[in-house]
Amino acid sequence: MRIGVLALQGAFREHRLMLERIGVETREVRLPEHLDGLDGLIIPGGESTTMGKLAVEFGLLEPLQELARSGFPIWGTCAGFILLAKDVGQEQPLIGGMDVVIERNAFGRQVDSFEAMIDVPALAAVTEGEPRPFPAVFIRAPVVKEVGPDVEVLAKVDGKVVAARQGKLLGTSFHPELTDDDRFHRYFLNMVKEG
Repeated sequence: MRIGVLALQGAFREHRLMLERIGVETREVRLPEHLDGLDGLIIPGGESTTMGKLAVEFGLLEPLQELARSGFPIWGTCAGFILLAKDVGQEQPLIGGMDVVIERNAFGRQVDSFEAMIDVPALAAVTEGEPRPFPAVFIRAPVVKEVGPDVEVLAKVDGKVVAARQGKLLGTSFHPELTDDDRFHRYFLNMVKEG
């Protein structure tokens, strides 16, 4: 299995290190040809407008949109989740694919960053024994304001949707790559293996 990590901007290195730690081959994706031969793709946190503009500049936006429409496994964290949304309430390049409307910076600015232990029942699939809360790191995090009928809500904080899945597309408002907990990465790998 080979997982790509979009490496235009943001926390791509942390995702790559987490995947390598659990024995998965990775590739940094900066150009359309870097998508060849991948089994899945992670779009990291960072600055979504910058990532979108760079994706356009490097000719990646349309290939990424095609992958999202085709059922290819893609996981977006924070800014990556924003890029997977159908609407974010402002003009910016989006990959789309997920039937969600996202509110950017819903918890406030950088100084309002926080960590919360959240319940994610879906992670039981990768947990041996009793499921335990996940340490979610929120940094200028978005939230899902609206979900379509085919979207499965995986987690909420204060009643706000912060993790969701639609088919082979996964989105988290928080940064699992900034923790030592690899369960979300393993959950995504299970999605990839589902074929």
